[in-house]
Amino acid sequence: MDQSNRYAALNLTEQELIKGGKHILCAYKMKPKGGMDYLAAAAHFAAESSTGTNVDVSTTDDFTRGVDALVYLIDEATSEMRIAYPLDLFDRNITDGRMMLVSFLTLVIGNNQGMGDIDHAKLYDFYVPPKAIQLFDGPSKDISDLWRILGRPVQDGGFITGTIIKPKLGLRPEPFARAAYQFWLGGDFIKNDEPQGNQVFSPMKQTIPLVYDAMKRAMDETGQAKLFSANITADDHYEMLARGDYVLSAFGPDADKVAFLVDGYVGGPGTITTARRNFPNQFLHYHRAGHGAVTSPSAKRGYTAYVLAKMARLQGASGIHVGTMGHGKMEGEADDRGIAYIIERDSYQGPVYHQEWLGMKPTAPIVSGGMNALRLPGFFENLGHGNVINTAGGGSYGHLDSPAAGAISLRQAYECWKARADPIEWAKEHREFARAFESFPQDADRLYPGWRDKLRDYLSVNVFEQAA
Repeated sequence: MDQSNRYAALNLTEQELIKGGKHILCAYKMKPKGGMDYLAAAAHFAAESSTGTNVDVSTTDDFTRGVDALVYLIDEATSEMRIAYPLDLFDRNITDGRMMLVSFLTLVIGNNQGMGDIDHAKLYDFYVPPKAIQLFDGPSKDISDLWRILGRPVQDGGFITGTIIKPKLGLRPEPFARAAYQFWLGGDFIKNDEPQGNQVFSPMKQTIPLVYDAMKRAMDETGQAKLFSANITADDHYEMLARGDYVLSAFGPDADKVAFLVDGYVGGPGTITTARRNFPNQFLHYHRAGHGAVTSPSAKRGYTAYVLAKMARLQGASGIHVGTMGHGKMEGEADDRGIAYIIERDSYQGPVYHQEWLGMKPTAPIVSGGMNALRLPGFFENLGHGNVINTAGGGSYGHLDSPAAGAISLRQAYECWKARADPIEWAKEHREFARAFESFPQDADRLYPGWRDKLRDYLSVNVFEQAA
């Protein structure tokens, strides 16, 4: 059934819709099944996303028609489809009247993803008007709070050197805590990897006290504050609260140095909101494990990583993983930097829409996935700044000297980029960074050809004997 007379209004302009401030706007790449009229398929998509179905129903009235989602732009040649969703469509909390991300996803990425007349549709940008921005939680803590704890300036406080305990699974409590201590002697921030929690071989109530003891010893030895991101992800709201309460109790007077990691994609928006609202004094670390199932460029349905990051800021994530923009081991491109810009800036022009955040706290980019000191200068050059948290697992624990030396090499890579120095020349005066060349020789060969000859007098003899 062609519903374009009701669910399409191509006379509407984007400028008018934005000025009116009464709609959330969504931009998709959509392809209908073969033989389907593009506008008819788009209108059916909008109907399924809002007030309609595939037939006329007797319960529809004039008011209902007033909250229809409307297709306002199509371009079949570029697979472009844009839909305006009236704000009144979205579910609101009965407790405080605020908006919820589950309702947003239910409408804009809901049953429409399985419609028989749609080959695929992928959300790649959306616009939230000021009225709706004000109805989302947004972050309660941001990276400036971590900079303050670390004794840094709260504006442009710079690179936070972090890691992930490796191996990601299989360590008992004592080795886990020992690995944390070894890194903290040189670095700032440690996170549980996303599967780590309360395994039978490493119960949380045995592991966490040992981690806190390791933190205290590292702070005493270095004279510097340290940070730990504890995974509290769970299926159950009460289990998450129990985990969070236990961790804060275990860290006691240093609870301000604890972030809470939540697997926000697999756990869903409810897990993020549970952490955001029940632990507003903690940095909320959004891990996006599993997101590639819908955000990968090879996935034609769902939404993009840019959309995921933007949603995370609305929900209240203090930081979210943004990928390595082609510089690490995960899928990504250099122009993925927009994923970082949309969450850290108060105003940004996205792929389609210009978004004003109206003073909502920023969400920090967390950079992870195959990074080490040799890859960081190029990453910073592409991003244009170093105000990120880097959690380099192999880049720290794979350093030949120690995890602490690995952490120091990461910091030295940041300082190298800030100084606009040549990395080879920088290595001659920074031992840990130089040893990163030996620790990750394949990356060194790819990024810095001829490094062995240039650093021959500054490194161990082994690397040259192996090359020979």
